[in-house]
Amino acid sequence: MNNLDKVYAESVAKDYMPKETSKLRQLKKLDDKAKKPAFITALSVGIVGALILGTGMCFSMGVLGSGIAAMVFGIILGIIGIAICIINYPLYLKLLKKGKSMYAYEIIELAKEIAEE
Repeated sequence: MNNLDKVYAESVAKDYMPKETSKLRQLKKLDDKAKKPAFITALSVGIVGALILGTGMCFSMGVLGSGIAAMVFGIILGIIGIAICIINYPLYLKLLKKGKSMYAYEIIELAKEIAEE
């Protein structure tokens, strides 16, 4: 058995061993818990706003409909999409602040423990 086989065997065995949770890993998980809901919400709202804006542009340029009614409808739809995109960033900041405040105590305590070690 050569050295490469031993390294491979150890890497495979490591995948099946129970993983110990380090404090740094716990800190990263808590940070993700605090930030991920805001990120996912902002991403979803941004995508929806961009799609509504794009649909409004298609109507106003005559790609999806024709005539004055389609153009007016497209402009209204575009304004709604722009409004959603404008609201998105303040919404993200508010949700991020809420998530950080929920986990702030635990994150600070864990960070202090890591710093003291």
